[in-house]
Amino acid sequence: MKGERVVLAGGSGFLGTLLARELIRRGADVTILSRDPAVESDGIKRVTWDGRTCGRWAEQVEGALAVVNLAGRSVNCRPTVANRRAIIDSRVNSVKILGEAIRRCTKPPRAFVQAAAQGIYGDIGEDACEESSPPGKGFLVETCRLWEAAFNESLTPSTRRVLVRIGFVLGVEGGALPPLAALTRWGLGGTVGSGKQWVSWIHSQDIARIFAAAIEREDFDGLYNASAPKPVTNAVFMRELRRALGRPWSPPAPAWAIRLGAWLMGTDGRLALTGRRCLPTRLLNAGFEFSFPQLAPALADLTRNS
Repeated sequence: MKGERVVLAGGSGFLGTLLARELIRRGADVTILSRDPAVESDGIKRVTWDGRTCGRWAEQVEGALAVVNLAGRSVNCRPTVANRRAIIDSRVNSVKILGEAIRRCTKPPRAFVQAAAQGIYGDIGEDACEESSPPGKGFLVETCRLWEAAFNESLTPSTRRVLVRIGFVLGVEGGALPPLAALTRWGLGGTVGSGKQWVSWIHSQDIARIFAAAIEREDFDGLYNASAPKPVTNAVFMRELRRALGRPWSPPAPAWAIRLGAWLMGTDGRLALTGRRCLPTRLLNAGFEFSFPQLAPALADLTRNS
């Protein structure tokens, strides 16, 4: 990887920042495609793209080691018709145009790594979700189905392809952990709803390492669940977070309060009230070793300076 170019589409967000740092640590030259690129810093080149049409940005794909697509509007919003359309379009369009750019290359990238979501399995209670498990039902499931279909249909015959279904990423600089930790410090870190919904979590360090492995390892191909091998229920997750932060028991938050609060904050309460128990079967079979396979040490690491 040293000295080779990796292109991150939609790489300006939380996950993109994590991955860019990991790739730079490994010696890669990182180029970020962004709708609103900042001034270059930290050795990262930033190029403007719109996520829909080929432009000068496509020159970055030629001869690259890999293209990684992280683009897509956040689902952390109210589930209006307009927002739902924007969520789907931002994902499907970015996949299609990157596939087109790769097909136009004289020297195509060796790997095309596409982010996806474990939301495709739906909310199926206690059943474990492996890579071979079927999709569930609902809007988030349909979004994931269309997202993955765009990737599967965007053929790049000279480029190895990896699809990474991401779980609940825990990090200190973004994602859901900082607001959850803040609520817990304020005494509002109780069980959410029934507390029985599963949380398929992953430490930010491990998610960056998984994407790096998908880029570097020629044996990585196809679909992978990217979450730690020990998922927990929401009740256990919140208990361990309180322990990590040294906070006492907190009263549970009923489902109706979560739905109301989510609506007032401009988001969707179902994101907190549903979950899935996912297992990283193919990663484990490939010999990938998680730095943080257990929740308690992961939370201790992420909150040690809190």
